[in-house]
Amino acid sequence: MTRTNDLLHLLNVQFPIVQAPMVGVSTPQLAAAVSNAGALGSIALGASTTQQAQEMIQATRALTDKPFNVNLFCHRPAVANPVREATWLTHLAPFFAEFGTQPPASLTESYKSFLANETMLDMLLTEQPSVVSFHFGLPPVKWIHDLHEAGITTLACATTPEEASLIEAAGVDVVIVQGVEAGGHRGVFDPKHDEAIGTFALIQLISKHSRLPIIAAGGIMDGQGIAAAMRLGAAAVQLGTAFILCPESSANAQYRAALQSERAYHTQITAAISGRPARGMVNRLFTDVDRPDVPALPDYPITYDATKALSAAANAQGNYDFAVQWAGQAASLARALPAAQLVETLVHEWHSENG
Repeated sequence: MTRTNDLLHLLNVQFPIVQAPMVGVSTPQLAAAVSNAGALGSIALGASTTQQAQEMIQATRALTDKPFNVNLFCHRPAVANPVREATWLTHLAPFFAEFGTQPPASLTESYKSFLANETMLDMLLTEQPSVVSFHFGLPPVKWIHDLHEAGITTLACATTPEEASLIEAAGVDVVIVQGVEAGGHRGVFDPKHDEAIGTFALIQLISKHSRLPIIAAGGIMDGQGIAAAMRLGAAAVQLGTAFILCPESSANAQYRAALQSERAYHTQITAAISGRPARGMVNRLFTDVDRPDVPALPDYPITYDATKALSAAANAQGNYDFAVQWAGQAASLARALPAAQLVETLVHEWHSENG
């Protein structure tokens, strides 16, 4: 338990549980409830402007005086390609036609990478959240140093031992080990090269070489999973899908219903939704939009701009076959509990597994 105790001290939390940051699902209310219960709540700022991000931090801080994590996307900034984007819109046109509409005339980069947004860094240095985490890669080493100078603990996601080595070399404090079972976007640095390593194998591979404390993520939904991950070398765990059904999340009624249906047993990874590989519950975005003859995708998140337009057109007519519903491989184990009660339940189950 030494590694766990050290991490609890570093994060200043009571329990080794992190609620994953999930764009479109995480809210200040969810993060605050988790943090107030003794775990580490998270808000997702990857798709936010600097002003929106600041408002979310302040809204969370108004609900808790406990530490919480803010998450940023460090993907390679998108490069517009009008020909590729037009081809992708042509590919989607028949689906829009089903709803009596046409795809948008053009696509945009709906949000920027943290790497291209130094004003976001300045805001973080002003607001000084307790924890900042990175997904899809790393910011400049100087930025990591600046965050440390401001008293901020840093976390970064790795999907391979090589990525974990880069994270350690950059001076990040903690590595989040994300297995292929995880819901939502894969944290791969290069989306064209995904090793697709499972959570438990990845914990063991990284723990043998990294000096950093490990937070395990991917397919962990209950105390049994927590105990198993920690026996293999994790100091803590991160759960995302487990928190979607909490009343404090912003998941809509259709998402919640799907997660409590047969569909929760069927998840896949596709890049055709956003331009980067991500796991969700299978619907026509996976079976029809992403098919063997799919054309080259626009850069992330430009592809996402098209998917959101298609989803909105379908939703407007009561059709949710094109809804984006991220979920991990153990999604069917999700429980509709208030966040504080879920944290309490997870801790009880974990302690029971440890005897």
